[in-house]
Amino acid sequence: MIHRTVKEWDYLPIESSSAGPKAFTRPFADRLLRVARCARLGGDDEERILVDRSSKLRAQQVVGVLVAKGVTLEILPKIEGADDDQATRRSLIHMLAKVLDLDIATGLTATLGWQKENLLEILIRLFTDKLFLALRQGMPRKYVGVEDDVMALRGSLDVVRQFTLLAATPQKLACRYDELSSNIALNQIMKAAIARLLAISTNVENQRRLAELSFVYDDVAAPQIRSLRWDQVLLDRTNVGWAELLRFAKMLLQDRYQSTTIGVAEGFSLLFEMNKLFEEFVGRALKDALRGTEFSVQLQGPKRYALIDRKNGALRFATRPDVVVSRNGKPLLVVDTKWKRLKGAIEDPKRGVGQADVYQMMAYAHVYDCDRLLLLYPHHRELTEEGGLVAAHLITNKLDSLIGIATVDLVKPETVGPALKRMLLNEGGVFNLTPDGSQRLQLLATASKLVAG
Repeated sequence: MIHRTVKEWDYLPIESSSAGPKAFTRPFADRLLRVARCARLGGDDEERILVDRSSKLRAQQVVGVLVAKGVTLEILPKIEGADDDQATRRSLIHMLAKVLDLDIATGLTATLGWQKENLLEILIRLFTDKLFLALRQGMPRKYVGVEDDVMALRGSLDVVRQFTLLAATPQKLACRYDELSSNIALNQIMKAAIARLLAISTNVENQRRLAELSFVYDDVAAPQIRSLRWDQVLLDRTNVGWAELLRFAKMLLQDRYQSTTIGVAEGFSLLFEMNKLFEEFVGRALKDALRGTEFSVQLQGPKRYALIDRKNGALRFATRPDVVVSRNGKPLLVVDTKWKRLKGAIEDPKRGVGQADVYQMMAYAHVYDCDRLLLLYPHHRELTEEGGLVAAHLITNKLDSLIGIATVDLVKPETVGPALKRMLLNEGGVFNLTPDGSQRLQLLATASKLVAG
């Protein structure tokens, strides 16, 4: 098995000859392109994931893992400031854990020789660790209805079947009864995840652990992945501890961020659009940080419309911000995340912020009657400022409103939520969401001087 790692937007050279067992040749590239085409992430064209440049492949703004026959390609995000691939993986796993609500100790990825493993093998190890831990408390079971012909009465008698189909064999009784069974939807999902991972893992320790788990689930039926009954999984006080494993299995089998439906024979994909992942990570990190305060955080909403048809009152042009912070239902802050590289003030006074982005934020200010708006970017070392608010702009003719430009440090993703909370609740800060009257008057006075000057 050939393993390759590439960063988003970087190139992966295709070797012209097949000299050596580790050569990445055109046949391997074609297999990966076929898997990328089947993934259909963000469209039917595989160029959303990989672009074929004849002598090389170029990764796009999608990260994760592609597996084809004989080859595994890991695509990592460009997190500037991360010293190596392992540091990047830790950040990516932390972001995935936050978005998917998984309790993951990322320290595992830096121990036990896992520094050289790719994202897929690390996730497999984390999944098996959690599954072994849950199984120590016992495999989930529930009573299911059974119809069977037995020698002694059990449950209730199926009279119709007894005196028709079994009329000639009175020694057997047609019974209906409930039986405690492990062959339930939740266990079938776990077995499907184990089978899929066992087919694609190349790490010897992971293969051993998956084989052991497969033996534990031997008595559980194995339906096709597309036939799994997710709707039949009921979590209650008896099995609530399996909620996290169910989310983990969903990520590996059918999560909305990626596609893994192409079948083991052809390949496997576990892919995430980085701009969407960054957006939801920021929203969830901020939501966790503000929990217990007077503020609420909503992702992708609330939905409001920019225009109203004058003739019939129909609403037109829906808006749905990335993140909205409200208090008592009143929006106070709109955040728009940008998975782009922010420029320094010396390089570009506008910081590389697009004019369309500014127009969009001004529209949010009007539609949501909100006076704090924030464009949020990943931080990088070439910025002279530290992470946090790097610039703030007054809106013409709306001088008590601010559009801010800020960055967050993804090398330490666990600090993102607390850092945003400090910025928004800092009593003396420009972006304080709870300014008193004197602060607002001071802001207006400053704005008036700037305009007059």
